[in-house]
Amino acid sequence: MTGTKKELITDFTNGNIWKQLIVFAAPLFLGNLLQMVYNMVDMIIVGRVLGNVGISGVSIGGDITHFFTMLVMGFSNAASVIISQLIGAKKRNKVGQMIGTYSVFLLICAVVMTSGGLIFRDSILNAMNTPIECYDYAMSYCIVTLSGLFFIFGYNAVSAILRGLGDSKHPFLFIAVASVVNIVLDIVFVMFWNFGTLGAALATVISQAVSFIWALIFLIRKKERLGFEITRKDFRIEKQMFGTLIKLGVPMAIKQASISLSKLFINSFINQYGLVYTAVSGVSNKIINIPMLVSNSVNTAGSSMVGQNIGAEEYKRVPKIMTVIGIITGIFTIIMLVFVLIFPAQIYMIFTTDESIIPVAMEYMPILVINFITVIFRAPFNAFINGTANYKVNFLVAILDAFVARVGLGLLLGGAFGLEYFGYWLGDALSGFMPMIIGTIYLLSGKWKTRKYVIKD
Repeated sequence: MTGTKKELITDFTNGNIWKQLIVFAAPLFLGNLLQMVYNMVDMIIVGRVLGNVGISGVSIGGDITHFFTMLVMGFSNAASVIISQLIGAKKRNKVGQMIGTYSVFLLICAVVMTSGGLIFRDSILNAMNTPIECYDYAMSYCIVTLSGLFFIFGYNAVSAILRGLGDSKHPFLFIAVASVVNIVLDIVFVMFWNFGTLGAALATVISQAVSFIWALIFLIRKKERLGFEITRKDFRIEKQMFGTLIKLGVPMAIKQASISLSKLFINSFINQYGLVYTAVSGVSNKIINIPMLVSNSVNTAGSSMVGQNIGAEEYKRVPKIMTVIGIITGIFTIIMLVFVLIFPAQIYMIFTTDESIIPVAMEYMPILVINFITVIFRAPFNAFINGTANYKVNFLVAILDAFVARVGLGLLLGGAFGLEYFGYWLGDALSGFMPMIIGTIYLLSGKWKTRKYVIKD
């Protein structure tokens, strides 16, 4: 790696790929691990106190907030890739404009989405076929977390900027603080003060607010280490930067949001079968999120690495980066899968004391295996597709992954073929192979060997 100690920027265009990826991805993994832990703590504490009703309320309310978050995360990922390509192409003079434009845009998104989510909250929960038993719990969780979207978006914005610079250590520190705050507040609000899902939601929002404020202060105070100029005048919608952000961010946002939306759609069918099936879906998603920790970490790190190398026209390093991502993700996922298959009942019972969940959880095991397999292949190909900044391919993945595969297969298998809830689960799992299929075709075509999608001379 090159660069001085004073700079936050890391050069990924030369050097040992294994070392670079592991060093860059390790803090991302630890950050994602902590984030998963405090999300699981929400569900475990609520499940222990309120049972399946509480689990279902947190699961449904969390799905709705997750949709809005994923919509904006598409633009966060786009900003990170754009910054990394600008760094790789030695065009640091444009980085400040990108950050300022992105920040203003994100503030507008937070205001619009919070207002819209709160206004239409009843319609959204009804569209989700929320079971009447957990409706109030889901509503409480939904209202509080939607009200805190500004802090959730803000934290993700600062983290995306730092990842684009090649800095993953500080985002980990920010989320570490959030995790500790969240767990402490969960215990206080839910276990001692009996606030139920309202308490879990308050813990999540307050912890994200603390993390965002600290991250923002850090970015302002350490601006001399960024390696480029950024002034107050940059915090406006700059036409060229905004056009680039929208061109790449819209497909990536559609990809993130459509996947989340399609999951909401499929879950709305599963919710019709009652609390036990909703609870199994919620707990299963938490279990699948464990191997996704590694997958998302190396995927995020790999996207920045691919972006820098394409910006620097070091195309030969890109397939090597993908290979390392696949190996790292595969090793961890297979170990985790074996562990889950040996102790399935014990793992599900961590989240609840209601043993009625076990028979349905056992039915879900084949679906869990497929989901784990797709995790291995999604990481390298998502990193590749995102890093190329090709908005057309990102849009294609979004449509095929979410609507053609997940919704289409779900309706076909669950409805037309009469497999019911199992068919909806199966369609959701099989859709995970889409990034691999499309990414393989794009990789072999060689058309990705250009930086025209971001760099404008």
